[in-house]
Amino acid sequence: VQLQAYGGGLVQAGGSLIISCQATGTVPSINAMGWFRQASGKRRELVATITSEGRTILEDAVKGRFTISGDVKNTVYLQMNYLQPEDTAIYYCAATSTSAWSSSSYDYDYWGQGTLVTVSS
Repeated sequence: VQLQAYGGGLVQAGGSLIISCQATGTVPSINAMGWFRQASGKRRELVATITSEGRTILEDAVKGRFTISGDVKNTVYLQMNYLQPEDTAIYYCAATSTSAWSSSSYDYDYWGQGTLVTVSS
């Protein structure tokens, strides 16, 4: 499985941005996809996940502002609204074929290259 992330960029606080992740290769094996982010000097953290059944889970820090959607065997989107400077990070998409769903980055088998989201105040 190969993952390619698209989107990202610079946006002002309060603005919106959408990033996407396209999966290619042995996609039938994907059970779930997740978006993680890593800010400078901080640990990588889970933002949102979506399963092959379409179940979505958003972490508390982004609930009410972000939405994850799409098809884990094709393209998954992360719609980000009301962005704040603390959302600034490199966003990574990841896929797991070995877990039904997981909040741990260790359980994800495939990773995209990451896309930078910068929110200015």
